[in-house]
Amino acid sequence: MSIQNTLKALSDPTRREILSMLKKGRLTAGEIVEKFPVSGAAVSRHLSVLKDADLIRDERDGKYIYYELNASVLEEIMLWITELKGDNDND
Repeated sequence: MSIQNTLKALSDPTRREILSMLKKGRLTAGEIVEKFPVSGAAVSRHLSVLKDADLIRDERDGKYIYYELNASVLEEIMLWITELKGDNDND
């Protein structure tokens, strides 16, 4: 996993919204496209960036491809940010 790829993927509001949608469960590309006022090709590109950053996984089931959140990468990023922040207890 590249933190640079992950942070790039998280920098886009549409991709963050897709991740929020997938938090509730797996969805097909068509179900995701329905929620955005952009082309299917644009959503496909967003899904590709998220997949390249390992933030989502896809699985073929018959004629559909389902996308789901890969929470382990998000947990790694959160841990890194927490470590970066450090222990600033000044009480």
